[in-house]
Amino acid sequence: MFAVLSLDMGAAMKTLVLTLDLIGTFVFALSGAAAGVRRRVDIFGVLVLSFVAATSGGIVRDLLIGATPPAAISDWRYLGVSLLAGLTIFFWHPTVERLRTPVQVFDAAGLALFCVAGAQKALVFGLEPEMAALLGMLTGIGGGIARDVLLNEVPSVMRADVYAVAALAGATVVVAGDALSLPTAPVACAGAALCFGLRMAALRYDWQLPVAPIQDAGEANDGTADRRDSR
Repeated sequence: MFAVLSLDMGAAMKTLVLTLDLIGTFVFALSGAAAGVRRRVDIFGVLVLSFVAATSGGIVRDLLIGATPPAAISDWRYLGVSLLAGLTIFFWHPTVERLRTPVQVFDAAGLALFCVAGAQKALVFGLEPEMAALLGMLTGIGGGIARDVLLNEVPSVMRADVYAVAALAGATVVVAGDALSLPTAPVACAGAALCFGLRMAALRYDWQLPVAPIQDAGEANDGTADRRDSR
């Protein structure tokens, strides 16, 4: 009986991870496609961006935990979901654009779902809690990094605003819930909600992480000139 119950719980966990992965794939693909449309990329480029943004984080995650070949390239549903999202944005972009800051909203939603799914899958594969949380964060930020690099932009995670920290917070909730043996689905929802809330609050209130103080080149030149004038 206990063996059957354990098998059912394992199957339920895998189903939850797959569901979160596919939903996250869709919303991150929307983010990649919307960014491509804004940069006036053609339809092929939009579809490439939708797939890359949707699957890069998951591919890196699967390679690191030994889940090969990665689900994103071995399961047709990931490609189908990302292409569907790309076509949706390409043909109905004016409708989507009416939403407030659509790219940022989709990106925050994808970040939230992927950090949770990444942490869950890492736990399923037996990683230690700390590493599972970090891998959840990496899963969340990988697609955004790939998207921004292809568009020749500085990746969001490299800027001062709260991005990777939000993903780490969401993944940490999942790991903590697993350690406390709390119900998986509510914990996953709580982790995703925390990540999404932090990311959107950071955008709304311009929350920034500390950056190293450096002297502006213009200020440095002015100071040099002042010193010369004083001699």
